[in-house]
Amino acid sequence: MGSLYHHVKCPEGVKAKKFKLIVLDKHLKPFLPLTVFYKEALGGITESSAESYLKTLYTFFTWLHTDSNYQGRAVSWDDKPHIVRIAIEDFLMHKAHCKVTTSDSKTYYNVKLTNKSPNTVSRMLSALKSFYKIMIRVKIYLYPNPLIDAHAILDEYETQIEGVREGKPRMPKEAGTEEPLPKGARRLTDSFFKIINGEWKPQVIDDPYLPFMIYKAGKDSKWKLRDEIITTILFQTGARATEVIKLTFGDYRARYDKNEFATFNKGSHGIRTKFLKVDNDTLKLLDRYIHGARKKADKSGLNMSDIPDEIPIFLNQHGNPYTYDAFLKNWVNIMEKAEIKINIHKTRHWFVTRSIRMIREDYKDKAEQDKAIEKLRIYMSWSEKADTMKVYEHYVDEKDYVVEQHDKLLEMMKKEQEEYLHQLKPRKRAKQPSVVPRNKVVQMPEKQHELMDFINELNS
Repeated sequence: MGSLYHHVKCPEGVKAKKFKLIVLDKHLKPFLPLTVFYKEALGGITESSAESYLKTLYTFFTWLHTDSNYQGRAVSWDDKPHIVRIAIEDFLMHKAHCKVTTSDSKTYYNVKLTNKSPNTVSRMLSALKSFYKIMIRVKIYLYPNPLIDAHAILDEYETQIEGVREGKPRMPKEAGTEEPLPKGARRLTDSFFKIINGEWKPQVIDDPYLPFMIYKAGKDSKWKLRDEIITTILFQTGARATEVIKLTFGDYRARYDKNEFATFNKGSHGIRTKFLKVDNDTLKLLDRYIHGARKKADKSGLNMSDIPDEIPIFLNQHGNPYTYDAFLKNWVNIMEKAEIKINIHKTRHWFVTRSIRMIREDYKDKAEQDKAIEKLRIYMSWSEKADTMKVYEHYVDEKDYVVEQHDKLLEMMKKEQEEYLHQLKPRKRAKQPSVVPRNKVVQMPEKQHELMDFINELNS
C-alpha cells in the first residue's frame, strides 16, 4: 500500500506567508502536525534532510493508520507515550523486520537490524524523536517524548560522575584522586530505542551496463542536456549529486587541468576540499550546454569569461540555480519510464564497486591490491584526516592514480558500452534508434570514511 500522506511545495518565485510546504492526508486535507514539523525542523537541519525525515515519517504514520493496534483500536500519533512506544515496537518488529529486546534491568529497548530490515530504520527513529521534540515545544503534543528514556540517561550520568568533586573540574588522570572514566564510556544517549548494529554499509552494484541503461533511458525520455551532463559526471566521478549540481564557474577555474573541477565534500561546509575529473566528451557536452541552453536561461547575458566565480553552472529554465529536488524529480520520471528501480546515490556505489572489481582483476598480488584500494579510499574522501585538497594531494599522487586506475576504468567502460549497444541491435532489419557512445570515466578524489566496511563486505 502506498503512503496516505504527501506534500505540496510553494511554487518557485512565490514567497510563502507561513509554510513553504504543506502535508496533505488521504482526503487532501492539510495535516498540521507534519506540516509544522517540517517548518520547525528547517531551523536546525537542511531542507533536503527535513524532507527526507518527512518522507520517512509518512511510512510510519501510514502504518499507524492501517496496521497499528492497541487494545482493539488503531494508535494515534498523539496517544500517551507508553502507547506510542508499543506501536513503534510493533512497527520495528513486524514492518521493519527488526529484533527488539530489553530486560528488567533496562529502561530502554535494543533494536537489532536483520538482513530484511530497510536501511531507513535509524533515520525513522531519529525523525520520530525530532518530530516529538518539536510537537512538545510548540505545545501540540502534551506528554513527554516517547522516544526519550529519561531514566537511562540519568543512571548513566550518575555512574560517570561517581567520585567526582561536586562543582569542581575533574583532576588530571595522573593525579590519581578520581576514578577515571571507563575507556569504553560512550556518549550519553537518551534514546528509548537504541540500534545496536546499525553501522552504515554501502550497497554493492556491479552491473557494468548500468550507466548505459540509464543514458538510454534518458535519451528515450528526451532528457535535457543539463541532466545528461550531471548524470554522466555522477558515474564518471562517484560524486554525490549535490556536489555536482552545485558546481560553479569558479570550481572549474580553480583547477589547472581542463578536465577537473574543485568541489566541496560532505561536512566541509562549502569549502572546496576535493576535485572531480571528467573526460573530454563530457567537457564537449558541457561546452554545448553553457553556450546553448544555459545561455538562453541566464538572465545576466554575460559571456562565460565574464561570469563571476560564485555563479552556478547549472540553471533551471527560469535562470535560477538548479536544485537537487528538481534533478531528483526528473531522475524519478526517467527511471519510472524505463522501469529501472534505482536512486541517485547508487551511481556512487556503482563507481566504487566497479573500481574495486577492476583493482581485483588487474592486480594479482595482495599487497598491490591493498595499495590500490587504499588509494581509492583516499580518492573517495573516506578519510576523516584529509581536511583539504592540499592535505589530500600530499598523500595521493593524482596523476599517478588517474593514469594507473582511471584510464583502465575508462577503457573498461568504453568496451562495456559497446557490448551493451551491440546487445540492443535488433536481429531483424527494423530501424533502431542508437545510443551514441560518448562517455568514459575518469577519477577524482574526495574524503570521508566508510570504505573499509565496503571492502570487508566484498571479501566476505
